[in-house]
Amino acid sequence: MLKISNNVFLADEEIELKAIRSQGSGGQNVNKVSSAIHLRFDIHKSSLPEFYRERLLTLQDQRISKDGIIVIKAQEYRSQDKNRVAALERLQSLIRSVSYTQKKRRATQPSRAAKKRRLDSKNKRGQIKANRAKPTF
Repeated sequence: MLKISNNVFLADEEIELKAIRSQGSGGQNVNKVSSAIHLRFDIHKSSLPEFYRERLLTLQDQRISKDGIIVIKAQEYRSQDKNRVAALERLQSLIRSVSYTQKKRRATQPSRAAKKRRLDSKNKRGQIKANRAKPTF
């Protein structure tokens, strides 16, 4: 069971884990052992609340297919168990990322003192540049 938040859990049956061979060089271990993990998670068939499902489906992420299936491949470790844990952690962080809502930006106006400071600094900078010019008589 994968814990997403205090009241949202995913059953193990919803997550499909498959051991595959890792890519790249590595000698005998890579050629003989299926240590990489291929994780598939169907958003539509999951028991996630509707809020999570909608947000996940609208997310622009290359790991989410058009059919609503999350595909994660973990192969950074030599151990299958470590790769399984890494894949599940990535799925967990992806689902958690859609649960946060950004605060709405409230437009503010700069204060009169801030405007004065800005204009003074611009004026001072202009004077510095004007003093670099050749003097005219």
